[in-house]
Amino acid sequence: MSDPHDPAMLAKAETLTEALPYLQRYAGRTFVVKYGGHAMGDPDLAHDFAQDVVLLKAVGINPVVVHGGGPQIGAMLKKVGVESQFVDGLRVTDAETAQVAEMVLSGAINKEIVSWISKAGGKAIGLSGKDGGLVTAKKLTRTTKDPDSNIEQVLDLGFVGEPDRIDTSVIETICDAGIIPVIAPIAPCADGSTYNINADTMAGAIAAALQAARLFLLTDVSGVLDKQGNLLTDLKPADIAGLQQDGTISGGMIPKLETCIHAVEAGCEAAVVLDGRVPHAMLLEIFTSTGAGTLIRAG
Repeated sequence: MSDPHDPAMLAKAETLTEALPYLQRYAGRTFVVKYGGHAMGDPDLAHDFAQDVVLLKAVGINPVVVHGGGPQIGAMLKKVGVESQFVDGLRVTDAETAQVAEMVLSGAINKEIVSWISKAGGKAIGLSGKDGGLVTAKKLTRTTKDPDSNIEQVLDLGFVGEPDRIDTSVIETICDAGIIPVIAPIAPCADGSTYNINADTMAGAIAAALQAARLFLLTDVSGVLDKQGNLLTDLKPADIAGLQQDGTISGGMIPKLETCIHAVEAGCEAAVVLDGRVPHAMLLEIFTSTGAGTLIRAG
């Protein structure tokens, strides 16, 4: 028989007690989780992620998973002899690249994540923006300044899109049925063309449309760091603008934070950037007082 005074057992009980107010707060709410990066390629972390998502569903939270797959798309393009080009971190996508992206995202990766969740004891269904009219995309436009003339020029990224309209009833029906939706960032344009969408952008738009309690961006860093390398745990849009201006944040973190700002300003309660390589990082962020990443709120 186990010793009820065992410190390890007492610690587990205290952990559950600490989680109780958070369980009560988020019961019936929706969490949108963007899953990708190196965590996706690590079998142990994939197992942990699936367990976490199933646990959220079991305690009455509705997790919605949106996944990426950039490295896998790149590997498949290389395998079929298609060279990738990038502009401002976005893959220039011709018709052939768009077909490969859909095959990888909506096929292998999407079904693999569904399988992980199933093995962890949950029920999941894989879909993309094409299914049930979930997402209608529009062509993404980007501009750049010519260094010589300083004139704005429009960049053509091909079949790269961004969400234009989202039918939340598809997701809500799936969640109400006790199933976890796993969404690939592919969607049709109004004319029927297929567009590849950045997974962060897709997750942020879905979180806003669902008025989600949380948007989680699982990344390959611990969150937003100051110039001394310390984690910044709470930020508002004005803080982020200042950090960008003084060079504290740069590179790939900028579009992630822009996604967070857009989501929270459009109705998502809060967004979190956290390290997907840390086992159960999402649970630590949700169910402990200290958290595990950078929380962004609108005001």
